[in-house]
Amino acid sequence: MKKVITYGTFDLLHYGHINLLRRAKKLGDYLIVALSTDKFNWESKHKKTYFSYEQRKKLLEAVRYVDLVIPEENWNQKITDMKKYDIDTFVMGDDWKGKFDFLKDENVKVVYLPRTPEISSSKIKRDLYDADELTQETKTEHNELNTHPE
Repeated sequence: MKKVITYGTFDLLHYGHINLLRRAKKLGDYLIVALSTDKFNWESKHKKTYFSYEQRKKLLEAVRYVDLVIPEENWNQKITDMKKYDIDTFVMGDDWKGKFDFLKDENVKVVYLPRTPEISSSKIKRDLYDADELTQETKTEHNELNTHPE
């Protein structure tokens, strides 16, 4: 069985994430996602997530391409993970190109897949923030709407 692994935060799961997971799964038989913990995101990546680790884990486990979700707790666990899970292929988005080539020394194929260019969690957050700023005065709550016309 050919095992593939990828790493990430996967906050605000979107079709760019699904594209990455689908393409990663095509490279093998079994896909492991190492999901960054809340502590790792905050302390090492300086990134705050919208969803907690447990919520993000449940979302990923619901994706048909994902076979196993494990915690990513630090930058240094990758070599250990390659051995522990007997990984054949390591996959990341091409924005990380070259950063993980050292894994080739562990007899692991390293693949950098092109990102889906028009989408990212950061873009979603910016777009929602901008939209909220524009519509703050005209925002209507659900309880204010008449949904039963007479």
